Amino acid sequence: MDITAQMVKDLREMTGAGPLDCKKALETHGGDLQKAADFLREKGLAKAAKKLGAGRTMNEGLVMTYAHHNQRLGVLVEVNCETDFVANTERFRTFAHDVALQIANLAPKYVNRADVPDAVVQDERDIQRRRVLDEGKPEAVADKIVDGRMGKFYEEIVLMEQPFIKDDSKTISQYLSEVVAEVGESIQIRRFARFALGEDVSTDGAEGA
Repeated sequence: MDITAQMVKDLREMTGAGPLDCKKALETHGGDLQKAADFLREKGLAKAAKKLGAGRTMNEGLVMTYAHHNQRLGVLVEVNCETDFVANTERFRTFAHDVALQIANLAPKYVNRADVPDAVVQDERDIQRRRVLDEGKPEAVADKIVDGRMGKFYEEIVLMEQPFIKDDSKTISQYLSEVVAEVGESIQIRRFARFALGEDVSTDGAEGA
């Protein structure tokens, strides 16, 4: 079967993979677009871990906006990638929109755990330790119990550790890794601001994965 330029273009739009990879995948799978896309995604998964946090330059991307239907809540989030090609794909834009929706609904305060100030972490640990001891738990095991409860604390305030609002079987971090595998480029959630009438504004400038 002849592989046309339109078939390659369609597969690139689906996966974000390079033209040569798309052409080879289509040739290998007899021009079957879906099978070729699945193959490229599986191939991308193997590369995703290397791409994340590998010091790659991410100067492209977009600033996604979200406004609640009653106009009382809005979100700005900057999501970066490596090329404008990926930034213009439907997959990347869907991811950025999902992240904005996540921030609007679950109100994280930070992108990554490393962004949480030490003072905030220590205050929470002190609170949890007092609670553990008030519950009558032995002091010898208090720290281990506190460690476990801190995980829930981070899950509530750190975007990357929150369960994805559309599929709570995975975190935002895992969702990001899936998209990286699909588009074949590094992606980071760089910063966000959440505005809600009557509430404090939450912003974060730390770089994501």
